[in-house]
Amino acid sequence: MSCDPPSGQPVIRTIAMPADTNPSGDIFGGWLMAQMDLAAGNLAARVARGRAATIAVEGMTFLKPVKVGDEVSLYADLVSTGRTSMRIHVEAWRRNRYGEDSVKVTDATFTFVALDDESKPRPLSGGI
Repeated sequence: MSCDPPSGQPVIRTIAMPADTNPSGDIFGGWLMAQMDLAAGNLAARVARGRAATIAVEGMTFLKPVKVGDEVSLYADLVSTGRTSMRIHVEAWRRNRYGEDSVKVTDATFTFVALDDESKPRPLSGGI
């Protein structure tokens, strides 16, 4: 089963490598979650116009495995903002390196807080 990934460009596109596997040969869920956090953090830094830190992750379910050599594309969208925080939804899609079809492998919503120079929450300024 394949379907179309979200419209627009991915925030991150990477290749799953052998060093990222578990003993069964599938990519570690933690590696995928880290890639998703990087994608969300990229958008969070732009929205915060500075440093931001992950404070929560909601609703991650692994739908399909990622294999060595798969291209993984991560799409991030701003869901909402508060005074100091933002929620960013990330979808992870894989494409077999020899094919064209993309398959959604997981998604989750990451909550970030904007930080000042002393690592304390600060109000969001402007955003993108």
